Amino acid sequence: MDLHNGLLYWPTTLVKPTHTNPHIKAHYDVIIIGAGMSGLLTAKALVDEGLNVAILERNEIASGSTSANTGLLQYSNDIMLHELAKQIGEQDAVRFYKLCYEALDQLEAISLSLPDNANFIRRPSICFASKKGDVKMLEKEFEMLNQHGFPVEFWNDIIVRNRLPFQAPAALYTMNDAEINPFKFVVYLAEQLKTRGVHIFENTFGNIIEDESTHITIKTMHGDFNTSRIVYTTGYNRLPHGSLTGADINRSYAIVTEQNPRFEGWYEQALIWETARPYLYLRRTSDNRVIIGGLDEKKAKPTKGQEKIEAMAEKLLDELHRLFPSEEAFQAPYKYSASFGESLDNLPFIGQHPDEKNHYYLLGFGGNGTVYSLLGASILADLIMGRKNDDARLVTLDRKYGLT
Repeated sequence: MDLHNGLLYWPTTLVKPTHTNPHIKAHYDVIIIGAGMSGLLTAKALVDEGLNVAILERNEIASGSTSANTGLLQYSNDIMLHELAKQIGEQDAVRFYKLCYEALDQLEAISLSLPDNANFIRRPSICFASKKGDVKMLEKEFEMLNQHGFPVEFWNDIIVRNRLPFQAPAALYTMNDAEINPFKFVVYLAEQLKTRGVHIFENTFGNIIEDESTHITIKTMHGDFNTSRIVYTTGYNRLPHGSLTGADINRSYAIVTEQNPRFEGWYEQALIWETARPYLYLRRTSDNRVIIGGLDEKKAKPTKGQEKIEAMAEKLLDELHRLFPSEEAFQAPYKYSASFGESLDNLPFIGQHPDEKNHYYLLGFGGNGTVYSLLGASILADLIMGRKNDDARLVTLDRKYGLT
């Protein structure tokens, strides 16, 4: 299905290099389905292991959710640490959060090898209480994050008033998060991986997948592909093999403003979000724009009508002005609606098919999709290479909400 509708900003920041599909090899060690963030990071992890890798993309590189990704990279999740601890136990919850925290360092290391560093910049995050009743929740979260060594501060209403242009009863200030241009990251990484022998095939849809006793065959209109293992990094599109349980597809809205170098009072150009669910989130860009998104709706497909997108864009501009009331009126030339996926247990789907050992999945459902893509690529590399990975059980497909 179409994953977004409207005028996107990221594809305007880079002219994609011309791509020509290579000749199909007789056999690949691994074939990855999907050339977005998850697909490219998985390919890198596997080529680092010395494997012969191909990626099949039904459209173009970075044309799906990557183009609509707002590029906030945070170790905090849609489900707070103290809430996740109640769900899966404190030890496992803390481990999962630490995996997300470590993934930011790994994403930075990859970005440093790319042109412009793909606009990767370290930023703090500010999560403010949307209402007074949310303060206790932030206090609990601060206590647990602080107890386990995560860099965090608790701000009361006085600190918020002194550091931000809007009022809130409290906020959490977390350090060592980041922002990125996800479109540049994926396109640049694809070019880098091509030089290392990764075969990328655009406009190549695998419509029939046959699992033989000795290999897997993927039939496409461009020819047949043979591989020992297959990895599905199809994002929020329908899976070509297997089906998820406990996953919801909803839609959100986002805008990107015109350039404005000021925005006085934006503390350390932090990533900003709130405790309300669904939540509002915003960030700056390297060329002094603001990205703001939210207003989620429980509908899978992005809004088709431009009139609805315009109306939701106006609401987002109103929210932006509410948070930064001293700024003059501004416009948002880029506005769009996009689909996004959430799991009912707030964890991504990563691992080996419960019954078919040569089929693997990396589906980063949730607000931390890019972070999940990185930690998932590391887990899959271990599983495919036959190494034990103690963290794989946290996101296994063989759970209540998983894969059938």
